[in-house]
Amino acid sequence: MKTQREFPVFSVTEKAERSLKLGHPWVYGEEATLVSGHCENGGIADIVSRKGRYLGTGFINDHSKILVRILSKNPNDTFDSAFFERRVRYALEYRKTVMGEDFSCCRLIFGEADGLPGLTVDRFSDVLVAQVLCLGIDQRKDVIFSSLVKTLRGMGEEIHAVYERNDVALREKEGLVQYKGFYPLEGLRTDLSGHVEICENGLYFDVDYMEGQKTGYFLDQKYNRRAAAALAKGRNVLDCFTHTGPFALCAAAAGANHVTAVDVSKTALEEAQRNAQRNSLQNISFLCADVFDLLTELAEKKSREYDFIILDPPAFTKSRSTEKNAYRGYKEINLKAMKLLPRGGYLATCSCSHFMSDSMFRKMLAEAASDAAVSLRQIEARQQAKDHPILWNVPETDYLKFYLFQIV
Repeated sequence: MKTQREFPVFSVTEKAERSLKLGHPWVYGEEATLVSGHCENGGIADIVSRKGRYLGTGFINDHSKILVRILSKNPNDTFDSAFFERRVRYALEYRKTVMGEDFSCCRLIFGEADGLPGLTVDRFSDVLVAQVLCLGIDQRKDVIFSSLVKTLRGMGEEIHAVYERNDVALREKEGLVQYKGFYPLEGLRTDLSGHVEICENGLYFDVDYMEGQKTGYFLDQKYNRRAAAALAKGRNVLDCFTHTGPFALCAAAAGANHVTAVDVSKTALEEAQRNAQRNSLQNISFLCADVFDLLTELAEKKSREYDFIILDPPAFTKSRSTEKNAYRGYKEINLKAMKLLPRGGYLATCSCSHFMSDSMFRKMLAEAASDAAVSLRQIEARQQAKDHPILWNVPETDYLKFYLFQIV
């Protein structure tokens, strides 16, 4: 680097250099060596090649396997409040453009895809729900959250609260404590009930952002639910892993003959039932059961009760070490669903795990179809909603696979 910099400097291995040049924003601990300056966790450091060539600047944290999370590759950036305000504004302007009328209920910040590593912010009407998994971001969240509220209000959007869902074990790997609660910013409320109503695909859902999974609601399947619902009219639908019912309700509202919504969580089903009642849907019932056991039972009975099955399971793998077990789990439910469906029936199936790649998922589906002695006629191949943008140089941002098939 020719210009003098105030930050500590890490030199990285040839492997890490290649990765950074290709655009990946992470440097692992074993790939870097401190060559100058004093570093503090949560602080900012420059990254250079073994020959001293500047490669980027990012947050450092030796508590984490990811030692450095790159913020910028521009040596002229200063990383002051204005820098983070710009990042927030760019993220919001992108959502405003691509989400249109759905801007009131979408993911506003998607971590590395928005240049704000480890940060997730979902908007549910007038409430923002945040999750921070990066120490450097955690130390600067006051300026980030303030900028989010200020910029949204400047766009004419009403925001009443910011709630943190920092109750995840991953924070401990960053040296951060787990907790949840309202973030106290001037002019915002900290006394809300923890529930907010959203509208998605013309239906109303209650979001429990204090106790619900993740931030309270899964926004990434928004348009996939619409695509699945387009096939539901007049059909008997089995919605597996329904959670609070969004796939099931979309199918019911689209004119399904009947929808059976299944989940192992009694609490989630109670919420799903309330959502159905809120939307005056009568052609839907709810079953508390383990999906694996239910599909096995139906297969043993050679049931032909359903002509449309939706499989939206949780991530069966969150690491490379459990890939094989996850593969077997995905194959089991898809194989049984394919056997249950009649010729001409429909299957919606997906995986939300980055570690189950699209090629692996397609291979699994092909094997399941072969074992079930059926053919798959692909209707659509889809991904996550556009408020969860995919950076081609960051594979971790590409995680949701969604397929619609007819069984032939």
